[in-house]
Amino acid sequence: MTDRPTTALPGAQIAGRPVKVGFISLGCAKNLVDTESMIGLLRNTGYQITNRAEEADVLVVNTCGFIDAAKQESVDAILEAAQHKTRGRCQALVVAGCMVPRYGEELAREIPEIDALVGTADYPRIGEVVAGILAGQRVQQISDPDSITDWNFERVLATPGYTAYIKIAEGCDCACAFCSIPLMRGRHRSRPIESIVDEARRLAGMGVRELVVISQDTTYYGLDLYRKPMLARLLRELAQVDGIRWIRIHYSYPTRITDELIEVIATEPKVLNYLDLPLQHGSNRVLRIMNRPANAEGYLRLVQKLRERVPDICLRSTFIAGHPGETEEDFELLLDFLRACEFDHVGVFAYSQEEGTKAGQMEQLPEEVRLARRDRAMEVQQEIARRRNQMQVGRELEVLVEGRSPRGRGWFVGRCYRQSPGIDGVVLFRAPAGAELKPGDMVQVRITGVQDYDLLGETTEPLTVDGIAQEQDLILPVFHLTRHQ
Repeated sequence: MTDRPTTALPGAQIAGRPVKVGFISLGCAKNLVDTESMIGLLRNTGYQITNRAEEADVLVVNTCGFIDAAKQESVDAILEAAQHKTRGRCQALVVAGCMVPRYGEELAREIPEIDALVGTADYPRIGEVVAGILAGQRVQQISDPDSITDWNFERVLATPGYTAYIKIAEGCDCACAFCSIPLMRGRHRSRPIESIVDEARRLAGMGVRELVVISQDTTYYGLDLYRKPMLARLLRELAQVDGIRWIRIHYSYPTRITDELIEVIATEPKVLNYLDLPLQHGSNRVLRIMNRPANAEGYLRLVQKLRERVPDICLRSTFIAGHPGETEEDFELLLDFLRACEFDHVGVFAYSQEEGTKAGQMEQLPEEVRLARRDRAMEVQQEIARRRNQMQVGRELEVLVEGRSPRGRGWFVGRCYRQSPGIDGVVLFRAPAGAELKPGDMVQVRITGVQDYDLLGETTEPLTVDGIAQEQDLILPVFHLTRHQ
């Protein structure tokens, strides 16, 4: 599915003017890539994109259905978008994304303002869907999630233009007891290397300097398409793309971290010494309940191996507290595991019961227990993160400039290799008086201190700026409705 329509579809105009479409994108970065693709497809077929809800003739809500809180946020966004249809300029409401395959019919029944439902495999047809509803049709475009096998559209980035996510696969073949993603996104389908590299070249031509490699399980990449792990090969190919400076790996399944992948991280300058390893728990008993094919001892050996082979590697992980079957003893093992591994960055989430999952059918722990355990785990990790950050003081690090800092004149904000967008903190640094640094520039910063999860620093002298080749458009095409500010 790589066709790129270039002619305006019927319905791209109202009363002689272009139809304006607004997007609300919820959930993860993988969902955001789908939103960016839909925006690009509509723009290339004659629609205008607006980031103001009150200007939109059509509103598209790209939903998240991963956990209850995300589903509720999606429903709230749909309801608020529906108000724009009943009280404002909006003439059509489209609901897309992860909630549609499982809850689409229920949503359409409960919220009659919805004009179209678009499944996770059907967003490439968004132009036809919008044209249809503007012509008076009600549209339900919900195909088997497995039916989309490649996507390579001209995206309009909803991230600052120097950073982009690149989705290398769709779906997941894991059967974790707590997870409903395979029900919404289908089985794992790897994209061809050539398609991914072509997209990376196009992104680089738009001024992107940092690629964040994502899928549900990046280390599974290639096993279906090439019959062997191909993430390391893909990273080498991406590193050859002119203009790309940083390549960051997310969502890597620990049991599929190969020696070849570690070697690429250790030796390829563009592949950052950063790895996101969602491990989920530190108790073998709970890992078995979760249907995770590994054990805590193996996880710890992997962490040690990574730090031996790549001494300054930054490791991020995520864990679930309060999973069904977790005892207080199991939870203490999780805390011990956090202390033993000393991850640089950790997210701990209270377990959320998901319909259709194995864990969802088990006896549930009380919510107050789940929340309390999450908070206790984050307290343990906070001290570890502070200590890991203190170890950076005195180092000189390359920093990607994101803008000026509210700390005052001469202060800027950026990120180093240890900080993925939006989740790992930032570098707050001071530059010489009169320095004109632009978002997307790269500078050397000496780390001088720590502030909570952030690093403090100052540019090295003399100031050398690796400038970005083009000005970045900082007006992003995706907006948040009032209650989601």
